[in-house]
Amino acid sequence: MDQARSTISKIFNGEPHSYTRFNLTQNMEGDNSQVEMKLSSDMDEEVGGNGVGEHLNHNSNRKPYVAQRFGRTPKNLCFMAAATLLIFIIGYLIGYLVHRKKDLAPTPVAPKLPFEEPALHETGAAPLMDWDDVKNLLATKLSATKFESVFSEFASNSHRAGSPGDEALGNKVLKKFKEYGMNTWTDEHFVKVQDPPASGYNRFVFNGTEQRPNGFLSYSGTGTRTGAVVFAHYGQENDFTLLRGKNINLSGRVVLVKAGKISFAEKVANAAKMNASAVLIYPDPTDYSIGDNTPLFGHVHLGSGDPYTPGFPSFNHTQFPPVQSSGLPTILAQTITTGMANSILRKLGGQSAPREWESYYNLGEEKDVITVEVNNVLTEKRINNVFGVIKGFVDADRYVVIGAQRDAWGPGFATSTVGTSVLVELARSISDMVKNDGFKPRRSIVFASWSAGEYGSVGATEWMEGYLSSLSMKAFSYINLDGVVAGRTGFKVAASPLLHSLIESTLKEVNSPIFSQVTKGNWESNVLEPLKLDNAAYPFLAFSGIPSVSFRFAPSNADYQYSGTLLDTRETLKQATGQQIPQLAETAAKFAGHIALRLVHDHLLRMDVTKYDKIIRTRVAQINGKVWNVKRLRPDFLPKALTVQWLISASGSYSRASRTLQADIQNSDLEDIEMCRIINDRIMTVERNFLSPYVSPKDSPFRHILLGSGPHTLTALFNHLEALRTNNPEADVDLFRNQFALVTWTIQGCANSLAGDIWSLDNEI
Repeated sequence: MDQARSTISKIFNGEPHSYTRFNLTQNMEGDNSQVEMKLSSDMDEEVGGNGVGEHLNHNSNRKPYVAQRFGRTPKNLCFMAAATLLIFIIGYLIGYLVHRKKDLAPTPVAPKLPFEEPALHETGAAPLMDWDDVKNLLATKLSATKFESVFSEFASNSHRAGSPGDEALGNKVLKKFKEYGMNTWTDEHFVKVQDPPASGYNRFVFNGTEQRPNGFLSYSGTGTRTGAVVFAHYGQENDFTLLRGKNINLSGRVVLVKAGKISFAEKVANAAKMNASAVLIYPDPTDYSIGDNTPLFGHVHLGSGDPYTPGFPSFNHTQFPPVQSSGLPTILAQTITTGMANSILRKLGGQSAPREWESYYNLGEEKDVITVEVNNVLTEKRINNVFGVIKGFVDADRYVVIGAQRDAWGPGFATSTVGTSVLVELARSISDMVKNDGFKPRRSIVFASWSAGEYGSVGATEWMEGYLSSLSMKAFSYINLDGVVAGRTGFKVAASPLLHSLIESTLKEVNSPIFSQVTKGNWESNVLEPLKLDNAAYPFLAFSGIPSVSFRFAPSNADYQYSGTLLDTRETLKQATGQQIPQLAETAAKFAGHIALRLVHDHLLRMDVTKYDKIIRTRVAQINGKVWNVKRLRPDFLPKALTVQWLISASGSYSRASRTLQADIQNSDLEDIEMCRIINDRIMTVERNFLSPYVSPKDSPFRHILLGSGPHTLTALFNHLEALRTNNPEADVDLFRNQFALVTWTIQGCANSLAGDIWSLDNEI
């Protein structure tokens, strides 16, 4: 016992000659290691120099010192146990303190969008309000009477993008979001747009008469062009095909086309393919009842966003070399009034129009010469997007975005005022549901007010380009509110196929006479329409891979004829809707709100991945038929080894992966938060993985192989086969085979991602 006391006293009192020394040396001549461990000088004296170091040196001729002095007596065993326990406790305490200090140290994090900061409220499964209670609660918050005052607050006669009027409206929206208790922020961009000349004018001269239109088309080529006029109906591709069938040479000609059917940008692009020198666009009385002297406004960029920063954001601090979008035209483009167009059409000679056009105009001949001069100027504008967010209670970093354009060429009541009003009322209603009624959305809802929409969804696209890597992983849907009220007899929806089932259920659950009418029979043929290039939801879907939806109350079988004019006022919209603007705005808000709330309420996202299965199979069958047709008619064009089997196999892989996911959903435990998140992430990858990874966003921004545009799409593949069949000089067999392979692997890649874990992949291809 005295020996134990003496030893413990030396350990804690720190004798000057006590030390512990480790000496590890490697014998370079052999494999033996030497380890010396000297505990203390006193211990050395007690054990007579036979130390541990000599034992661990693998010298078997020496006996351990423990065996010599410390026998296994009860007293010695108690001492050894106490010493071991004490050392263990001291080591544990030191390790705990060091580990805790590391945990408390700040950890670097990746940049986030403003609303992606951790929520201060609870995490875990939010108490789930019954869906019927949620939709009924929203219905009580929205009423037609409230919209009248909101319309008045956000109506403006002058709010072009970047103007003081646009900024004032943005501040009003921001103030509203703050009043509702939302987290808010703004997003500033410096964009280049083309405006009419501040001094000077655009003009054309025909038969010695000069005329100066007040309307204009942003992003037109500039300068002066002279050529013979040719009338080309709506300027669609098939219209130019009919003209070529009449042996009309379009090179260098000035093309006169009617507004409508397709966007201004597509009309100009089609004319440019024919080597035309300029395009004049006018509102024909068969489509427009806006008088002879009403000017049209628009843009001709075959894309979206700032065309001088294609594929990347136009922030003020970014420094990029001069570059232009591939969608910018080089030919001139100008709008003219109905009266100006009539003064040209009445004097045209040449052949009569094709009977397919049902038109009495002549097509024009070489002597019908016209001179067009466009002097638009490129300017830089500062624009601001305004945001507010209602954070989710479970997956706060997953969100649906609801957006509306704020700017307009003129009053823009249907174009922007109604959409902005619906946006603000939805924000108020859902915020109130969260604050006062106990509704706890699982995911977040972002409300966005965009600027520069009239120039081609510039504000929205620049935001997407700035945060694309974050948005593509976390934004699971976009709901567009632009132009939601433009008539009262029809209802049209353009959306990702993933959302079709949700749209159908929404039409049945929201109480509306129009919805009851359109859901009779085949609702898809009554309601659905293609998502067009000039729709603000299009870049979200085809550029960013975010499932999107856009909808509108519209006149039967027609577009709102006052869009892009200075006649888009509250009075003209009242006439178009039979004085029902507030009632239609209320229904539009309920429709959009219903979709948004369903997407943030349910454990699993209401998206049907099997909808794409039918679309892919249909396209693949068309391509298969066309391949065999080309091989039969022109056996020398396609290699005998070329087979559609790879494409068919990729289609089958997607079909199996989608069915597997459906089975996983059926068998999932909705109370398992992590499992729900994993399944939702698999659903979210579908749209994004249909974006071709083999083309540049700068050259082909709309990379979606099914709904986008460009040589990477299934439509382009089919058209290329047709070009091969007709021996078109632009057809290229090697290029086709490359397109074919890349499309096939894009579909297979989407199927692989949808399958989930790497060990679940379908490798049949």
